Amino acid sequence: MKYSNPVIKGFYPDPSVCKVDGTYYLVCSSMQYFPGVPLFESKDLINWKQIGHCLTRESQIQLHKVNSSGGVFAPTLRYNNGRFYMTTTNDTTHQNFYVWTDDIYGEWSEPVHVEQGGIDPDLYFEDGKTFFMSNGTDDNGVGGIVQCEIDIATGSKLSPSCSIWQGTGGRYLEAPHMYKIKGKYYLVAAEGGTEFGHMVTYACGESISGPFEEYPHNPVLTNRNLGGYELQAVGHGDLIQDHNDNWWMLHLGFRQSGQWLTYHHLGREVFLTPVTFDEDGWFTAGHNGTTLTCFETDRIPSDVVQEEKRSYSFENMEWEKDWCYLRLPCPENYLFEQNKLTLKGTEITLDQADSPTFLGIRQKDFNAEISCDVSLTNGEAGITIYMDENHHYDVAIRKDKSGYKVIERLNIGDIKSIEHEVDLGRDSQATLIIQASNERYSFLLRTDGMDILLGTAQTKYLSSEVAGGFTGVIIGLYAVGEGSSAEFSKFSCEYI
Repeated sequence: MKYSNPVIKGFYPDPSVCKVDGTYYLVCSSMQYFPGVPLFESKDLINWKQIGHCLTRESQIQLHKVNSSGGVFAPTLRYNNGRFYMTTTNDTTHQNFYVWTDDIYGEWSEPVHVEQGGIDPDLYFEDGKTFFMSNGTDDNGVGGIVQCEIDIATGSKLSPSCSIWQGTGGRYLEAPHMYKIKGKYYLVAAEGGTEFGHMVTYACGESISGPFEEYPHNPVLTNRNLGGYELQAVGHGDLIQDHNDNWWMLHLGFRQSGQWLTYHHLGREVFLTPVTFDEDGWFTAGHNGTTLTCFETDRIPSDVVQEEKRSYSFENMEWEKDWCYLRLPCPENYLFEQNKLTLKGTEITLDQADSPTFLGIRQKDFNAEISCDVSLTNGEAGITIYMDENHHYDVAIRKDKSGYKVIERLNIGDIKSIEHEVDLGRDSQATLIIQASNERYSFLLRTDGMDILLGTAQTKYLSSEVAGGFTGVIIGLYAVGEGSSAEFSKFSCEYI
């Protein structure tokens, strides 16, 4: 069969995967968004369904006023003796920790902290022992991939932290994962930075602590030399063996907005690439070491169909699984109904690294039409195309002394400008529309059966290449203003 990449679209970076009783489970980074660490399941590696989050309580993760692209960094998901473990980093507080659950559909534990620095932690279980790895500096000041043994019940270190591999020389050695395959230990990592130079490298050894011999043809997977190719920044991979003993890699990458437009705004996404071991124990990945937009393979049964949801609404999404908040929300400002959302605004705006009244979903493809009926009492409410507090585009209803207006506002770095406004008089309700394409967003007001174009803005100003950071565009519904209240209905996001 033929499958298309990415297998999970939108801002879901740093995937990690495990298999339990014939089902695959996967987690991703969430940065400053809450709930933290989205959790997915699949039966076939190409169709993934979100089943929840690992961090659902304020006590599990400190996100109060964290910097954008701070917060929850790359997680690792593992299973041992009937229990799931998810380990990750709060990059803002510089703490590595893990949580656990015996019920993958239930709540996860309070965090257990590990006193080892670095980011991108990994857990490896063997013979009753637990090994913890991260990138960083060991107890002797040596940099690289750092490993120690821990007590899995308490997180306390049972051995010194030692640097076991320094990589191949690429910058930002990170994302370590350890595997034991046919008696050998494989240490897989990422190098080159999670941008256009990203790559997967690995080494192999006879002992869990090394020494490790580098794969002679590293990097084993990268798209860094593919100019004019949509898929870029391939790296940060996690190996998984399927039901038929075939090996695969789930990894991140991004789609740039055009063949020669070296910008990406949808965020880093989840890709699936086949892996093949040779008779000497080395493995290769992808098509000549690169990831493709489509792979044709007999590893997946021909009767498996890759399904894709193209239409999203209040009716066919779940509030607790599909939507996310900025940092830690005030629950009393959100009223959820089956076909309607009511938001109460505060003085906190979208321009602050804080927790405005905001509820969003990831933008999953370039071409889309987003629409919503918005009814306002006071303040301001509308739809935002949000990258971070300094880079977002808004179309909203605003009340002032003269009545109600619909505005189109662009926020690009230090430039914040209302580009267009339409007077609604005393009409406090409007249908707001955003049309998205690879290169532009268009903002419209629908009234009296007509669509009024308010303006357009380039997608590249919401890209990581302009805005910085590690997130992607979120389609957000928001309300601003102390005492303000707004109702949202007939929400629709249709991918074209």
